[in-house]
Amino acid sequence: MKTQMIYQTDPWLEPFRPAIDARHQRILDERDKLIGNVAGPGASLTDAVNNHLYYPLHLEAQEWVIREWAPNATRVYLIGECNNWKRTESWAFHPVGGGNWELRVPEMFLRHGQLYKLFIEWPGGGGERLPAYVTRVVQDPETKVFSAQVWHPAPYEWQHKAPRKIRNPFIYECHIGMSSEEEKVASFVDFRLKVLPKVAKLGYNVLQIMALQEHPYYGSFGYQVSNFFALSSRFGTPEEFKALVDDAHGRGIAVIMDIVHSHAVSNEIEGLGRLDGRDDLYFYGGPQGHHPAWGSRCFDYGKDEVKYFLLSNCKYWMQEYHLDGFRFDGVTSMLYWDHGLGKDFGDYRYYFDQGVDENAVTYLALANMLIHEVDPDAITIAEDVSGMAGLAAPFKAGGVGFDFRMAMGIADHWIKWIKERSDEQWSPGEIWYELTNKRADERTVSYAECHDQALVGDKTIIFRLMDKEMYYSMNKSSQNLLVDRGIALHKLIRLVTAATCGGGYLNFMGNEFGHPEWIDFPREGNGWSYKYARRQWSLAENGLLRYGALAAFDAQMVHFLKRERVLQAPPELLVADEEKKILIFKRKNSIFALNFHPEGSFGDYGFCAPAGEWEVAFHSDEPRFDGFGRLNVGERHVSEDVRCPNGNQYFDHTMKLYLPSRCAIVLKQVK
Repeated sequence: MKTQMIYQTDPWLEPFRPAIDARHQRILDERDKLIGNVAGPGASLTDAVNNHLYYPLHLEAQEWVIREWAPNATRVYLIGECNNWKRTESWAFHPVGGGNWELRVPEMFLRHGQLYKLFIEWPGGGGERLPAYVTRVVQDPETKVFSAQVWHPAPYEWQHKAPRKIRNPFIYECHIGMSSEEEKVASFVDFRLKVLPKVAKLGYNVLQIMALQEHPYYGSFGYQVSNFFALSSRFGTPEEFKALVDDAHGRGIAVIMDIVHSHAVSNEIEGLGRLDGRDDLYFYGGPQGHHPAWGSRCFDYGKDEVKYFLLSNCKYWMQEYHLDGFRFDGVTSMLYWDHGLGKDFGDYRYYFDQGVDENAVTYLALANMLIHEVDPDAITIAEDVSGMAGLAAPFKAGGVGFDFRMAMGIADHWIKWIKERSDEQWSPGEIWYELTNKRADERTVSYAECHDQALVGDKTIIFRLMDKEMYYSMNKSSQNLLVDRGIALHKLIRLVTAATCGGGYLNFMGNEFGHPEWIDFPREGNGWSYKYARRQWSLAENGLLRYGALAAFDAQMVHFLKRERVLQAPPELLVADEEKKILIFKRKNSIFALNFHPEGSFGDYGFCAPAGEWEVAFHSDEPRFDGFGRLNVGERHVSEDVRCPNGNQYFDHTMKLYLPSRCAIVLKQVK
């Protein structure tokens, strides 16, 4: 059966058919060129992308070999502990063509753990640099200087295979360094031993890890990358990270990384800036090579060497660390020459006009091709606020090929509803529309909040709902109506977001139990404190506090949606009752009934439903979830053979439920 193009399934895209076809052909031509440059006819993209094997320091037979692309250089030296940091002829690179330089030294001349750098000379100057493809970088604790490190331990012995393809990812977004309750930078070992078991118990099947690529400033949250092939050494060794990934795989959890290819740190000594004296080696020349909002450098995605660099980066992380995919950060910034700043993207023409950096579109499509060649089960997710049509559609249909895109507008709407409207003004119909409004040809990852909403300057959902009351009234013996409201709505918001998602759901570390306070990394303004760059797991484990009930509800929700494979069918609206604030919908074999009304509870509430017998699988009012116990788990409801005037008219039976205020009921069909 012939694949339909995106403009055949979406009539609004028909006027842009020529642009979509031209984009599709441009990507194919670029793929063929990259393959032809290296591998020749009949080869695949992954055959041609191997810079991660060619350039970094590595052993070939009995020699250490290192190469560097530095076409503007006049001399390149390796300096380090091996030669007392001196530039000598025996450690000088030699040009090998194409702007590449090479150094070969006997194996005995370099030892595991030694520090080194490059010294690159160019017309009119020179300076110390770290290799572009360096795979291990460490920072001196006293001087704070970063150096490359020879890393050649015994090979890690993998124990577990990666999980099979995960169709519906339940993503636990995390940051290794702030994962400890102690005021410190946590390690891979800390996370593996203390946090990973919690993730498994909660039921999440994908771990999305931030800040893995080396970054000079810890407080950048990992988004100002200096060394793209180097695992951040502040969290531990490569072998310790491999053990974490291996352990996750053994628990059936896939591991993806937050990969930053949208920009690079401006630093020259640590990063790619003016590596060989040129300002535009890896980056666009002139103002286009500098990000006006982030103060960082913008890659030249039209340059072959840059595409090989970034594509090899994807392949390296998958092969070296057995990662199962990527969440691409800052995709909007990549796609548009103006980085999407100040644009509302209210018109399809923005996706295809001269404002689009087609070089970046081509690179992202090639990255998706390569990733899925390396591992057909891999997961790729685009962080894009522009809504570019086709971004998460298959390439063969005229799309860019991401498996998912982040549904970033959902979190914004929750903030708006909580912040700007009273409870009586919440609209079930609007909630349904905003949570389910997406392109039919794309899958999305929904979330009520991610790390963005937890940063200083913003507020988490629990903080917006309770504010300062959560500091004083989260003990189980407290009587506080504001906290009762916050607990109830926190559960409803997360359940309706997960149960309506477009294929995937995401939660940020600790938010499942309503982690108090914000994220504030050590900086001069807070006295370099780690007080707010950690997670207080003990709050959820303290039997006297209410946080544990929220964690228990989150686990129940995730396990149920996974076990029943609820997300494998689209959601169907049954009721959006604006007066009573009731939202009811069906998905696969389950019915989700939510009453957002702050006071009103409704007995024998009737609505159109499928014929059958339904059992209460769980509900948010259970005492174990810090509810009031107004309903019974296991209670069965049989739909009546009569059409209900309320709600969806597709079904010819009526279901009647007792719907307490601020409560959600999940029913599973049993007959």
